[in-house]
Amino acid sequence: MAELGAHLTAASAGDDRPSIFEAVAQDSLMAAVKPALQHLVKVLAESNPGRYGFLWRWFDEIYVLLDLLLQQYYLARCSASFSENFYSLKRIPIGDCRQQPLATAGLPKRQHWKSLLLLVLVPYLKGKLEKLVSSLREEDEYSIHPPSSSWKRFYRAFLAAYPFVNMTWEGWFLIQQLCYILGKAQHHSPMLRLAGVRLVRLTAEDIQALEKKSAGASSSQTHSIKTQVQSAVRKALGGIAFSLSTGLSISVFFLQFLDWWYSSENQETIKSLTALPTPPPPVHLNHEASSALLPKLKTVCPLCRKIRVNATALSTSGFVFCYRCVYSYVKTHQRCPITGYATELQHLVKLYSPES
Repeated sequence: MAELGAHLTAASAGDDRPSIFEAVAQDSLMAAVKPALQHLVKVLAESNPGRYGFLWRWFDEIYVLLDLLLQQYYLARCSASFSENFYSLKRIPIGDCRQQPLATAGLPKRQHWKSLLLLVLVPYLKGKLEKLVSSLREEDEYSIHPPSSSWKRFYRAFLAAYPFVNMTWEGWFLIQQLCYILGKAQHHSPMLRLAGVRLVRLTAEDIQALEKKSAGASSSQTHSIKTQVQSAVRKALGGIAFSLSTGLSISVFFLQFLDWWYSSENQETIKSLTALPTPPPPVHLNHEASSALLPKLKTVCPLCRKIRVNATALSTSGFVFCYRCVYSYVKTHQRCPITGYATELQHLVKLYSPES
């Protein structure tokens, strides 16, 4: 444990290498945004299926397009994904060069497109695969395919192999993170290694260069029509991406709260917080006295001690009396004879038996 703590301290104290906590936090950021957005789309679709139903049906495709636009904008502008830039990180090519390129310089084309595909395409395909596995399991449970179908044997083999494949995939990430913690690897994620980049912290020069780039983009002017059109398209796409990123930056913690609030593990807590309080049991003024007033026979009036005539109940307490008896008592005392609850004449309810 002492050696692990020393490695964590050394990793945190490095000049450019982010700690494992920063690296894992930026990974979990986008993973928390998608379920929260999905819930918001579901609420819209259920409230107005005709207008917003397509958002729910094509949510994965719409999300991957927005994610592609967002990640492309940040990779080109900051050499980092949205979540990495949110935690003041950037990507640099793998190498031994001591002079790190500025964040505004961008990644080489090869690393740029690899990073973009691995950031957007891999999560999309993984989500689609998980949905496919879920649907195949439902079909297998309900035996939708004919027993002699060759596809069914293929589906069962695929379903049997998927847990091991998924375990291998998750184990790959876990081993990479352990190696990163112990200082044996430059990457906490295999995706960074496949993209040929590693994460480092933004420096003061990076921040100044990003500020100058933002200020210079608005003052730059172009002359040719072709370059003006290209610049206008870039500005439009950049404006959409900037608006999306700004909205996500502001609402990211709210979206994470929604994801936590509607998670399956939190449903019991939600029920305990939103459930109506249990009403207290009736409190009698004098329990012994009220019990003595009640006759043993249920057909006897507690006031006159005779068989009830024109049975009438009090809605405030539920006890039944003769109409004449309870009418006179309530008119005089404005309370129930048994419980003492405040009662008025409008609380008298005439009861009709089948014989009458």
